[in-house]
Amino acid sequence: MADRDALEALIDSLLTGPLASMVTLDAPLGARTTYRVGGSARVLVAVDSADEIQPLAEALSGTGVPILTVGRGSNLLVADAGFAGVAIVMRDAFSDITIDDTTVVAGAAAKLPVVARAAVNAGLRGFTWAVGVPGSVGGAIRMNAGGHGSEMANVVVSADVVDFAAGGERRWSLEELGFGYRRSALQTSQLVLRATLELSPGDVMEGKAEMLEIVQWRRDNQPGGQNAGSVFANPPGDSAGRLIDAAGLKGFRIGSAEVSPKHANFIQADPDGSADDVLALMKEIMRRVRETHGVELHAETHVVGFEEGTWQPQ
Repeated sequence: MADRDALEALIDSLLTGPLASMVTLDAPLGARTTYRVGGSARVLVAVDSADEIQPLAEALSGTGVPILTVGRGSNLLVADAGFAGVAIVMRDAFSDITIDDTTVVAGAAAKLPVVARAAVNAGLRGFTWAVGVPGSVGGAIRMNAGGHGSEMANVVVSADVVDFAAGGERRWSLEELGFGYRRSALQTSQLVLRATLELSPGDVMEGKAEMLEIVQWRRDNQPGGQNAGSVFANPPGDSAGRLIDAAGLKGFRIGSAEVSPKHANFIQADPDGSADDVLALMKEIMRRVRETHGVELHAETHVVGFEEGTWQPQ
């Protein structure tokens, strides 16, 4: 009850203050994810400019209300019941890309494939792998996104981060970001505003050819449609997809969610499907892989809005 009261008090404050035009109540949130299933956010705040960041941080600081920063939703599963908190999205003002010699500064809302192509066109190498990743710069830093033998930790110098729970903005160094395999030290209430990347000189034509190969590889080996990419992190020395396939789960279905017949570490959601079905399938995959291989899989997908205690498989 206390959390709900705090949320409703915050809503009253937001709707009667200078940020009111940024606020939408009961806004579809699952539809903003690449699964395209799931419920609404009780509050959605769309930030249009850097000038709005500090007032928003001041409004949210100390309220204790759950905060979720949302990028392109390519690694997010929202419960059918929705998210009882404040979801924050950044608009195009945060998608700028500037390149100076080998240094790239990209806004958090910049799409990774766009940044990859801009870097290659500027004669830089080290970021071509990102052309096949459907996320944003901010989300990629939060989860240390990677692929094709590289990851964000290899190119990030620093990130400007605002903390909506504590208030305030500052620059985080590479060390402070605490990158690990598909993770960082960032919390859900901490929002990346922009990132500085350091790349290397390269050949434009070679970079373009490499990007074409990456895009083709992904088309050949990974499914399209409603999914969020790799669901589980690879265990040390093994492949989550191999383990799931060997457990006989390719094509396995629970309700409106199916293990992709093309790649076992992808879950496909049906149009107008259920996020709860996706979560149930994730739990069943974890259980079957544990029983078959004795390996505990860990999800890359960030799940929100589900009741406490429903995540871990029985």
